[in-house]
Amino acid sequence: MDIQTNTGSDELSRHTVPYRILVLVAAVLPLVAVSAAPAVAGARPGDWPTWQGDLQGSRHNAAEHRITPATAAELKLKWAFAYPATGAPVKSQPAVVGGVVYFGGPDGKFYALDARTGRTRWTYDLNAGRAFVLDGPAVARGKVYFGDSRGYVYALDQHTGRLRWAKDTETHPAGLHTSSPLYYDGKIYIGASSGENTGDANTPCCTFRGHLDALDAETGELAWRYWTVPEPVQVGTWPSGAARWEPSGAGVWSSPVIDPATRTLYVGTGQNYTGSAGDFDSLLALDARTGAVRWKQQVTDADTWRSLCNEPDAEGYCPGLKDGSALDYDIGATPNLFRVGGRTIVGVGQKSGVYHAFDARTGRVEWRRQLGVPLPSGGISGIQWGSSYDGRRLYVATYFADPGTLFAVDPATGQVLWQTPNPADGCTTGGAARFPEVCTLAHTPAVTTSPGLVYEGSNDGKMRVYAAGTGDVLWEFDTIREFTGVNGRTGFGSAISGNGGAVVSGGMLYVQAGYYPFYPTEHGNVLLAFGL
Repeated sequence: MDIQTNTGSDELSRHTVPYRILVLVAAVLPLVAVSAAPAVAGARPGDWPTWQGDLQGSRHNAAEHRITPATAAELKLKWAFAYPATGAPVKSQPAVVGGVVYFGGPDGKFYALDARTGRTRWTYDLNAGRAFVLDGPAVARGKVYFGDSRGYVYALDQHTGRLRWAKDTETHPAGLHTSSPLYYDGKIYIGASSGENTGDANTPCCTFRGHLDALDAETGELAWRYWTVPEPVQVGTWPSGAARWEPSGAGVWSSPVIDPATRTLYVGTGQNYTGSAGDFDSLLALDARTGAVRWKQQVTDADTWRSLCNEPDAEGYCPGLKDGSALDYDIGATPNLFRVGGRTIVGVGQKSGVYHAFDARTGRVEWRRQLGVPLPSGGISGIQWGSSYDGRRLYVATYFADPGTLFAVDPATGQVLWQTPNPADGCTTGGAARFPEVCTLAHTPAVTTSPGLVYEGSNDGKMRVYAAGTGDVLWEFDTIREFTGVNGRTGFGSAISGNGGAVVSGGMLYVQAGYYPFYPTEHGNVLLAFGL
């Protein structure tokens, strides 16, 4: 194998923090789409160069002509790549450009593999495993960009894995990147979130402020930053005596999209950790050049939540339990831009289970549709990481929604065109049947499409391909089993990973398996590659 291993500089170690994240858990003829090509610098039709698939967040590969409604049932496993057992979830959705797959592992390494064979091209070590890649990379202009669990953003040489630059973008020790970067016009756009609100009763809470950064793509220098909440101030103490700070939170968990016609950037935000202020649970429309606000829509009146809200005795630590505002109703999903009647609409799913559609220029509400049914545990019931638009329909999946369901929605009205629940036998067939205490019928991954097909995975460990016109299941693969990796390790599947979804490129389907709920195994999890 042609393996080149690169190691991060010693300077990066100064900001290492513990990894703490709460995991909450028919072909179609396009109508008027915003873009038919990736429109990402250096990408070719058929590539998947960025988490969103393109600038507008369609998560649709219009150039995929090998995997079709007629051939999808013939998909076979071509290779598996097995991770070492680390106990960390698999979160880095791959990018596929020029016949190479780029992704990060839960082992503190970043990989470039041959897309057809899985042969290692190069690896990059994020400071000896003291950091993790939580987002999906973006590939543009000869570089691979991604963030990590300490708040660093990296640019590696696309062909060699050599470090071009690495910047610590986070002033807070708990800051991190689950938001995947987007390249546009010489800048990298990436959001910042944190695990600060997962601390125990003795932890001072909270001082993290969500933000969206624009970085110079050549140097990594900060061009502008948009803070989502004001500067926190200490307002007293918690019952434990730990310092109490307000307001805080409103992390940017999801990835941004851009309308190149207006140079407007759209991104969603999360809930407050403490207090009630700032742009929590909001869709922001910002000037991509300056970060100035063009408009914003706050979709929840009040939402203050930290992990102690889930504890049996949260009195004094979760004021929202009394007034009903401890919701955890983030906008954790990436927006979709689409055209209706000559106008551009921006839509986004919320963890409340609502999909919101706004006029992209003014922010005026076009329609809203309740899809997921809210559960008492809050944000685990709704729309998690993202939806897809194929030029004809929107495709939206719900998470713990008793059961999670895949929807096709009319982009003009929000009318549900069809809906397919997570198959009822998902937990009684395949590998999941051995773990009834673990398995759930829920969809956490973002939805992906190609002409005539919809791709969505489940907590039952099964990856499925659906007919775009009807919602019928055309293909299913059970990942809860052992795999022999091309890298010499044994791996084991699990829930299909969130923080992203399936990637379709060049007649291949790439799926990460290794997410909550975790199926018992002594092995690490896997990246799986399927082809015809």
